[in-house]
Amino acid sequence: MGALVGAGVLGTATDTGTAVARDAAAPREWEAVGAPERTPAAQLIDVAAARGGLAWAVGEEGRNGSTRGMPLALVHSGGTWTRVDLAHLGFGGALLSVAGTCARSAWALGTGAHLLAWDGSTWQEADFPGRGQSGTTLTGVAVAPDGEVWCSGRDSEGSVLMQGARTWLPPLPSGSTATPSGVHVAPDGQVWVYGPGIVARWNGTAWTELPAYTGIRLTVTGLLPVTHDDIWLTGYDYGVGGPPGKPPGVTLLHGDGTTWQSVTAPFTVGMLTGIVADERGRPDRISGWDFWDQNRAHHLRWDAAGAAWVSERGAASETPVVISSLVSVPGSSGAYWAVGTTSTSPYPPAQVRIER
Repeated sequence: MGALVGAGVLGTATDTGTAVARDAAAPREWEAVGAPERTPAAQLIDVAAARGGLAWAVGEEGRNGSTRGMPLALVHSGGTWTRVDLAHLGFGGALLSVAGTCARSAWALGTGAHLLAWDGSTWQEADFPGRGQSGTTLTGVAVAPDGEVWCSGRDSEGSVLMQGARTWLPPLPSGSTATPSGVHVAPDGQVWVYGPGIVARWNGTAWTELPAYTGIRLTVTGLLPVTHDDIWLTGYDYGVGGPPGKPPGVTLLHGDGTTWQSVTAPFTVGMLTGIVADERGRPDRISGWDFWDQNRAHHLRWDAAGAAWVSERGAASETPVVISSLVSVPGSSGAYWAVGTTSTSPYPPAQVRIER
């Protein structure tokens, strides 16, 4: 997903080890994890995890309001989060999306349609069709269990999904001009693209387009297709009008493949910033930011017994906690990484925030 606080030094930090396995459906005690300090203002925008304690987090540092900063990347291996040197990349802005299944298959996207591949120690620029061409943009990345990389975005021909950094798939049959904000690979292998005005899945040979939800000034941050008629969508919108600085309202939708129903979340003013499934593909956790209680994350946990989303709070902080992304750790049965920043605005002295 994109940066939440706006377009928001070598070192290491240690934590107490890899997150401990626990029942994913049970309430959990979130804790803050130390991370290398970055050039203010710093923010982590997305996070991905693989087995064996390997994880990647990406974002931006040194941003000042509308003035771009520099790409930021951390890697978790051996019980520590460390900074990844990106000086060789040579472009400004942020890393916006990251996905990976193992040390040999991880990918990230950067501002300006940059596609990066992980080489085991750092990120390297990768070629793809339309790279550097007007009309080409990349918005989200996902890696399938077989290692295949999928990117959402748009090329000059109107395609919205790229396979394997080598082929843009056919455009949507409807001719939709919407650009997806993200991509999701389902356990059955089908690939979904989603965003304001677009929800569609690719089954390997053809597209199926679902009725889209547009909202008012809507940002879509996550999609979880449990089945083709049981789909969750998260995000936030700003409604009509309002004073400067008006906070957004959360967007939580449940779809049956034909219509979308708005679901009332435990808090309504703020943002929902991502959704993950448990290891059986069922709804599990949603990350969020609560405008009325800003100094701790406000996650949602799926209560299967009550068939409802219930509150689950992050660790308390002396600064705001804006979580931008959440990922479950494969094979952990209830371990997660959540990343973000310590400010609601992209200005110093904001620093990265990591919780587990």
